[in-house]
Amino acid sequence: MRVHSTAVDPDAYPDLVMIPLGTRVRTPRGMLRLLGVGPKLSRSHTDRPDGLPRHEDIVWSMFPPHWGARQYWRDPDSMERWTRSPAAPAVVGEFLRDSGGTGFWHEAYFRRGGIDAVYDDVGADRAGGIRPAGAGARPDVLHSRPGTRHSTSRTAGYYRIELLQNE
Repeated sequence: MRVHSTAVDPDAYPDLVMIPLGTRVRTPRGMLRLLGVGPKLSRSHTDRPDGLPRHEDIVWSMFPPHWGARQYWRDPDSMERWTRSPAAPAVVGEFLRDSGGTGFWHEAYFRRGGIDAVYDDVGADRAGGIRPAGAGARPDVLHSRPGTRHSTSRTAGYYRIELLQNE
């Protein structure tokens, strides 16, 4: 069977942000949390928020259970507007108060340059280039733009990677 190849048109979304994210079960209690969070997260994207042209559900692994998604946002501003809207689930705040036996992570890759990643209780401290978060962070700020740095906060298990291009 012949393969039909297609390619992305980068001019369609010059400020595109791609975000893979996931929740990994760390304890038996975590499976209950994962099953409870799933429907909330599903409802948050099924209404197709403005600026989210594509959302894909992903099973990163079956054992340990590790489920997530990959999202493509038109630009950082539409992504941030949605995270502050009533439609966005409150699961991040709930998680930071009590992980429920799960770990959560997300990474953001910006077409115009810059990477941001946050790992909460997923063991990312074993990789290089990671530091514990410092004072003053806003975990709801999901991106770093080239030439800028966001402050970071100390939250148990919260790690941030900032690999930024210089302007």
